[in-house]
This record gives sequence, C-alpha cells and structure tokens, in this order.
Amino acid sequence: MTRLWLIRHGPTHSRRMVGHIDLPADLSDAAALARLAACLPHAPVVSSDLIRAAATADAIEGGRPRLPHERDLREFDYGDWDHRPFDEIDGPELRAYFDDPGHRRAPNGESWNDVSARVAATLDRLTTGPDLIVVAHMGVILTQWARATGQRPYDALSQRIDNLSLTRIDLASGVPRAVFANRVP
Repeated sequence: MTRLWLIRHGPTHSRRMVGHIDLPADLSDAAALARLAACLPHAPVVSSDLIRAAATADAIEGGRPRLPHERDLREFDYGDWDHRPFDEIDGPELRAYFDDPGHRRAPNGESWNDVSARVAATLDRLTTGPDLIVVAHMGVILTQWARATGQRPYDALSQRIDNLSLTRIDLASGVPRAVFANRVP
C-alpha cells in the first residue's frame, strides 16, 4: 500500500482562470509551511513542473528525497480560457464545462476525463514505496478524490481544496481509498 499525501500549492492571488499559466505562489506564510512540513512523513516529494507547485514542494521538502518535476501533474489545461478574467469567459460554454464535467473540453484545452487519466497514470507509475508526497493543483487533487470516492466529477467539484491543504488517498494494489481531504495543519 502507498499513502499519497496530496498538497495544493501556495496561493497565487490571481483573479483569473489559472491552469497551465505559470504563475508563482505566495509562500510568505512560513508558519503554515512549517506546520504542513511537520505533519508529513519522511518520503519522496514530487511536484508539477509549474513554478507554483515546484516552489511549494521546495518549501516543504525539509531533507526529504526530491523526485524530478512531473509535467503530467499540471493543473487542467484551460486552453483559450487560461489566464483570462472570469467575467470575460463567463457564459454557457464555461458553465456547461463545470456543470457537466467529464467529457467536455475547454476550447483548445482538456476535459476532466483527460486530466483524471493522465494524473492517475502518473501516480500509479510513481507509487513504489509506502509514502509519496505530491504537490500539485486543485483540479489534479479533485480528479483523484473522485477516483478514490467513486464520486461523479460534478459531485467531486464541491469538495473544497484550499491552498496549502493536505489530502490523503491510499493506494492498495492500484485501488484508491479516500482517507481525508482539505486538512490545513
């Protein structure tokens, strides 16, 4: 069995749709980062290759082994919507994307099913030990929460995943089991 310790990166403070755009995280809350690092096992740390996740992983690493960044742990690719203000893109297409997630793709971007499959394959490949710390993005964590709980994508979207929060999912013989979500130490 492998325990996945999933962490959402530090806040970006962006008021835009943030997917593959490479924005930095605000990691000025040293006390929050220290509390988070203190509750983690001594285990390998892997992150998305986007700077907000990679820098958060560096901040909580604390002498743990660091694995190479994984491009396939990136947030959803929102395509034409990425880094645009919400009021510019709000409309029937955006609402349908979130009201009926699964097969719907963002214009020139990805669907929930696309992201879920790429993340699951990556985590399945990386889970070789008893623990793995993964620093990624809200969408990445939600796809795996849905996988572990058996929730439909729409229902999983109601699960809150705060910045610098911890979600744990255990994998036994490739079968995920949800343990807890959105704990902020």
